[in-house]
Amino acid sequence: MIRLLILVSFITLTQSRLSAQIEWDFTFNAQTEEVELRAKLDEGWHLYSQRIENDLGPIPTSILFKTSDCFKLIGKTNEPESIQAYDPNFEGELNFFEHEVVFTQKVRTSPECKINGAVDYMICNETMCLPPTVVEFSIKIEE
Repeated sequence: MIRLLILVSFITLTQSRLSAQIEWDFTFNAQTEEVELRAKLDEGWHLYSQRIENDLGPIPTSILFKTSDCFKLIGKTNEPESIQAYDPNFEGELNFFEHEVVFTQKVRTSPECKINGAVDYMICNETMCLPPTVVEFSIKIEE
């Protein structure tokens, strides 16, 4: 019984710790007319770029906006310059972000609009990767 209790406690703590490796924040910047998708990563973890130029294995970050009549995407989703470095998990050079990254998407929107979408991403540290994860978002535009 004690072993079972220890095992359950360990699994619970591990799961809560793994889910804390990345935190997402989704906002609309009215001044720039951009949706901002901010990822904050715990120390030692990295998030892959939308643009991975080889097929070594990690899934690139992808951002999907659900179609709506109340907004129009202008161009592609932008990201800052990524780190290009050797990734021991995939034994090759990959593009990724550490600490914090903000993806931006220019939009033309009408008042009282709701922008819905999802981010599909994968994060790793120096020794392991977490499974790809999808996080849905909803941003209410009030002007």
